[in-house]
Amino acid sequence: MGPFLLACLFAALITACGSSSPDKSSSGGGSGGADAPTIKVVSNRPDLISGGDVLLDVVPATAGVTVTMQLNGSDVSSAFTAMDDGTLRGLVSGLTVGDNTFTATAGGDSASVTLVDHPNGGPVIAGPQLQPWTCQEGATDAQCNQPATYAYYYLSSNPLKTGFQSYDPDNPASDVADTTTDQGVTVPFIVRVETGYQDRDQYQIAVLYQPGTGWSAVTPQTQFNHKLLITHGASCGVSYQTGTAPSVLSYQPANVLGLAGVDVSSLPTELIADSAQYALGAGFAVMSTALDNSGHNCNVALQAESLIMAKEHLIEQYGTLRYTIGTGCSGGSLALQWIANAYPGIYQGLLPTCSFPDAWSTATQFADYHLLLAYFGNRSEWGSGITWAEPKRAKVMGRVSLTLNATVSESAQFHVAVPTDPCTGISDAQRYDPTTNPGGTRCTITDAVINLLGPRPSELWTTMETTAGHGFAGFPVDNVGVQYGLAALQNGNISAAQFLDLNEKIGGLDVDTNLTTTRTAAVEPALANAYRTGLINEANNLDQAAIIDCRGPDPGLFHDSYRAFAMRARLDRAHGTHANQLIWEGSLLIVGDADCNQNSLIAMDAWLSAVEQDSNSLTLAQKIIADKPADLSDECWSGAGQKLSDQLCGELVVPVFGTPRTVAGDAISTDTNKCQLKPLNRDDDYGAAGFTDDQWAQMEALFPDGVCDYSLPGVSQQDTIAWLHYADSSGTVIYGGTPLAAAAANSGTGWTSAAFSGFTW
Repeated sequence: MGPFLLACLFAALITACGSSSPDKSSSGGGSGGADAPTIKVVSNRPDLISGGDVLLDVVPATAGVTVTMQLNGSDVSSAFTAMDDGTLRGLVSGLTVGDNTFTATAGGDSASVTLVDHPNGGPVIAGPQLQPWTCQEGATDAQCNQPATYAYYYLSSNPLKTGFQSYDPDNPASDVADTTTDQGVTVPFIVRVETGYQDRDQYQIAVLYQPGTGWSAVTPQTQFNHKLLITHGASCGVSYQTGTAPSVLSYQPANVLGLAGVDVSSLPTELIADSAQYALGAGFAVMSTALDNSGHNCNVALQAESLIMAKEHLIEQYGTLRYTIGTGCSGGSLALQWIANAYPGIYQGLLPTCSFPDAWSTATQFADYHLLLAYFGNRSEWGSGITWAEPKRAKVMGRVSLTLNATVSESAQFHVAVPTDPCTGISDAQRYDPTTNPGGTRCTITDAVINLLGPRPSELWTTMETTAGHGFAGFPVDNVGVQYGLAALQNGNISAAQFLDLNEKIGGLDVDTNLTTTRTAAVEPALANAYRTGLINEANNLDQAAIIDCRGPDPGLFHDSYRAFAMRARLDRAHGTHANQLIWEGSLLIVGDADCNQNSLIAMDAWLSAVEQDSNSLTLAQKIIADKPADLSDECWSGAGQKLSDQLCGELVVPVFGTPRTVAGDAISTDTNKCQLKPLNRDDDYGAAGFTDDQWAQMEALFPDGVCDYSLPGVSQQDTIAWLHYADSSGTVIYGGTPLAAAAANSGTGWTSAAFSGFTW
């Protein structure tokens, strides 16, 4: 990319490219006379356009007046069509990367707006892209661009044919079922899936589609209800190559049980409600992007960037949206919840299942499990007379009797923090090795988000970093002052001798996640940046979305039920209420109920439809609470699709276990990645027996700077800042990000109905 293209990446900071200010964009610029039309940038913010085209509305000041439109001085009036209300809507193509001037003139008066276009291959907001990167076969350039392709599917009227069947428009099937949308339009159940590439990765869009009939953003096919469902993948990892977007034809979060190692053979897939199939039949568009599969990319800014680009494209090709709902289990729930907090407005409704609030507050639990498993597994290092029966180990970990949760977590997720772990797209020769290749690619989710966390400061550099010539990404996890097993000691489940031996030998992790005898100290500014960027989800912007969380019991598969309540606690702390979040529990492992995702989608649709009708002068957050249908509440489900009560099932059905940190005194919000310390106090609760004088001397030696004070906020804990971007006008990374300029008026008017336009961006 040349210097000029890089110089035009971010309108908020551009000077050399002549970017317009938010005030100019909102006023329309130009002469501003009585006949000047109003310009609305429908498909996105004017400073975040990508791919060379944009959907615009031009609203004449006077009915019937002739309006001419120009892009960079060339007439583009023919691209516009008059809508029923007199608005002129058009898809304007031919934008060049950087600044573009669009002008609308009527009666000698004009308005103009600067449109900043970004390459289809990105980046837009996420900053410098991961390198090296391997594109898919068929890519036409190094940014993985490739023309979109289209495939057709149908649902059969033959009950023996389950699921979507391939459809050939030139040889139509004779057994196509009908579907009636939620707007009362009945059409054959034929779906078109568009597969394309943006931001160096794959996206898919599926819609009910009638072959032989045209479709544009100006004249969509009548079965489109202008609602969008976004599906997400699972896990949390990093890849250095183009991936595959999650399915847009089928979404069954109960299938996560198979990923967790559970035998689901006794649960036929046809008995699991498919929310994507339901949404398509109701008239929704269903969309996904590979970068929003957290197992492929666990970077909140890059996930948001991918959705910003894909939503813009969808609006430009299919039509405006009323609202967007995100659905995801495990890593999918992580994606939609932290994106909604860091980039409010991308979704209006969230349907997390087996939810995680984010990756980096959860990282303390995974790191603690790793350390505890290492300690418990090394009997030779235990002190004289120390033994650890399985139930006692479990009590330290926050469980009842087994440490299964820790071992499953260890095998499933810890490897993504190990820099020598293989990751897709990186060869053995390219991958980091501390001895032979210290400058190689570190296959960790930490280093993949270095734009957000920032590098370790030079005074902390290891020999490997000095040799590589740069700091590795800072690690925002800490265990200094943590009193492991404190509640177990207080309750008499472990002895003072066990408590002391554990805390003396627990140790920590070094920059390569090797075990060390010293505790892990979080690195600044990575710790502060983890909060401000939204890698730790503080929920301070999450009141701008409605949430229904499907939650089932977890006997030890690391999809802990407490996390739904951790999110609830963060909402309460940030807003004094969690009235925008409902939790639907059930007896089916992890997911609660086989029909929960579909039923919650139906309920969320009704909820958002009610908000959509609200023209009161309330804030968006107030509308979401005020307009929640009276029949929606926390609920308990049977596991097989039957609602049992309008309240939580309770501990007997969905027990809420703790974590090593909650046992150590942390709150259920579990987002204190580094605690503030308080002096040791022998009068604190250390169980009925307390410590002997010799044991207290050990405590003083173990915690010379004090122990965690969980009554105080964590060190560097702060609100997430909405809508950060990560490069300056030259394309140079801004570690930790900086806020975009305030969105211009009439930005992204096609993203939502007017009632939802009060989101922060």
